[in-house]
Amino acid sequence: MTHRFDHVGISVPDLIAAVMWYRAALHLTEERAFAVPGTDLRGVMLRHDSGYRVELLHRPGAAADGPVQAAGTLGYGHLCLAVDTPEDVDAEFARLVAAGAGVRTGPRPAPREGARMAFVSDPFGNLIELINRTA
Repeated sequence: MTHRFDHVGISVPDLIAAVMWYRAALHLTEERAFAVPGTDLRGVMLRHDSGYRVELLHRPGAAADGPVQAAGTLGYGHLCLAVDTPEDVDAEFARLVAAGAGVRTGPRPAPREGARMAFVSDPFGNLIELINRTA
């Protein structure tokens, strides 16, 4: 049996705004919207051309933690996207900030020797890491 990454689910306080931001900022397309019968949970599955998916989930009244709390709690911490070159970390960081992402950690060397990384957050505080590991 083999395994491969399929998607990450992210809870958001405003499903429509989140879909619009993720589509524009990460160049994702909508695969399908859904509602879970018997609950007030709704969601939208988005897909990138490279194959990864982001499932945006919304449940009215759900508490939204900020990025500091996300890093200090068990479970989901961040979504990490690999870029092709060290220079792409800087360029993608700048592009996402211009698209409304929050600055969390500017481009810098990663703990792994030769790698470069940065962190932004979506408009709802969910962390997105950018990394290049080619060195």
